[in-house]
Amino acid sequence: MIKRYQLTTFALLLTGSILRAQTKVAEFTPGAIWPDDKGVHINAHGGGMLYQKGTYYWYGEHKIEGGAGNRAMVGVHCYSSKDLYNWKDEGIALSVSPDSTNDIAKGCILERPKVVYNKKTKKYVMWFHLELRGQGYKAARAGVATADKAAGPFKFIRSYRPNAGFMPIYPEGTAEADKVNCDKPKDKSEGFFCRDLPGGQMARDMNVFVDDDGKAYHIFSAEENFTLDIAELNDDYTGHTGKFARVYAGHQTEAPAIFKHNGIYYMIGSGTTGWAPNPARWFTAKSIYGPWTYHGNPCVGNAAEITFGGQSTYVLPVEGKKNAFIFMADKWTPKNAIDGRYLWLPVTFKGDDIEINWLDKWNLDVFKK
Repeated sequence: MIKRYQLTTFALLLTGSILRAQTKVAEFTPGAIWPDDKGVHINAHGGGMLYQKGTYYWYGEHKIEGGAGNRAMVGVHCYSSKDLYNWKDEGIALSVSPDSTNDIAKGCILERPKVVYNKKTKKYVMWFHLELRGQGYKAARAGVATADKAAGPFKFIRSYRPNAGFMPIYPEGTAEADKVNCDKPKDKSEGFFCRDLPGGQMARDMNVFVDDDGKAYHIFSAEENFTLDIAELNDDYTGHTGKFARVYAGHQTEAPAIFKHNGIYYMIGSGTTGWAPNPARWFTAKSIYGPWTYHGNPCVGNAAEITFGGQSTYVLPVEGKKNAFIFMADKWTPKNAIDGRYLWLPVTFKGDDIEINWLDKWNLDVFKK
């Protein structure tokens, strides 16, 4: 009887292992439910990626059921993968605080977390857009946390508005008339910049980019979302140096995602229409600070005018493949935030230009090695 029970148990375990193996996927299905290793839809919205020692780490906003799920009730979720298709739940990398006086108190708004690794300090550094609990989108702060391991736990350090008291730098050739003049602001966007100059610039939708020389940059929507700032981080990546440039001033851009290819900096973003999708927009520059050139919408085909229903969050370089970049976007569902979907699509290069086409299903074989 005991042997029969042991054999039955072994058979069930073996069958379960086979079934789990069969559920592994080897393709992307944009907009579909994307189960993790526990069979639960991945909960990492507005996310970013980190590649470290053969493993990809995906960090994003942990959502809950219903409209209140757009507030941070849990924190930042982390997943890991070796192949980009199949993801292991690594748990909560940064937890919100039960202390209502803490900047990241439960119920705050914590969006678009991005993590980079600092080779000098050997620390993992997370930046995110933070709105203080109960204040709507008034605070417009950048928050920073650090960890000793990629999956955390991350320790919150502080939040603030960047570059208080600092004026922007300008690309070579910038006309005097195009520079900020706080004695006589020339437009609404510049007026917001001058208003916020003493206390620091607003920092909402954001990303972080580490250049080839190890310098890191914080890219964020500022000036009531009218302008993007590209700001240098200090050597340990936990603060700003005061060196920054204003990009596409006055044109209301959010959801920035920056990457570099063949010495050219690329940035994809969106307009500002709340949770509703709108046309993506892309830019290029030969220097991180610009001048940046606007190129219009990179998306092509049906529903391109609404970015296939999504909004940019990150552009991921695929390790080990040449010219391989994945456009990552979120398909938001504000009435039930936890049901937000992920739109991952390959970036196609045509010379120095890019295109993003819709694919119902695809895999990494679309990229040449």
